[in-house]
Amino acid sequence: MTKVAVVFHSGYGHTVKQAEAVAKGANGTLISIDAEGNITDAQWETLHAADAIVFGSPTYMGTVSWQFKKFADASSKPWFGQQWKDKVFGGFTNSATMNGDKHSTLHYFFTLAMQHSGAWVGTGLMPSNAKAAKRDDVNYVGSFAGAMMQTPSDASADEVNVGDLETARLYGERIAAIAKRLRG
Repeated sequence: MTKVAVVFHSGYGHTVKQAEAVAKGANGTLISIDAEGNITDAQWETLHAADAIVFGSPTYMGTVSWQFKKFADASSKPWFGQQWKDKVFGGFTNSATMNGDKHSTLHYFFTLAMQHSGAWVGTGLMPSNAKAAKRDDVNYVGSFAGAMMQTPSDASADEVNVGDLETARLYGERIAAIAKRLRG
């Protein structure tokens, strides 16, 4: 069985919904980075045993949350021993505005994955960009690099967009399928 770990930080509850959708699609394990930027030793072991690791964070001020950055800095220990080499990686993010500099966050994830000598997986989803497109369509935000979600700043976590959640679920499916194929 292919093991997918979804490690994420969620500041206000929106990004956790996206993480749950990715994990549902990948049949993966959720690893929530706490408010202090930490995960448990058992969660580190889950990451080490995974075939694929998916990063998630809200986009704050053009990049990942400080809690995710603390986790990333702590990943220098597995980096030093190349424990995550050749794993499959992906990433997702959420911000309040349609652009919101989410691509900077995905680039951060991509760079972190490459530092760990991993293989990055994009969404594989065409954007919903025709005149007939609706906001609830899959990949309406139009990202190829990773799953993007947009949630208005005054929306509750229960009001995240269903099309963005479906985009995340499909992305999780793709990551798991590619990890399985590469595992042999």
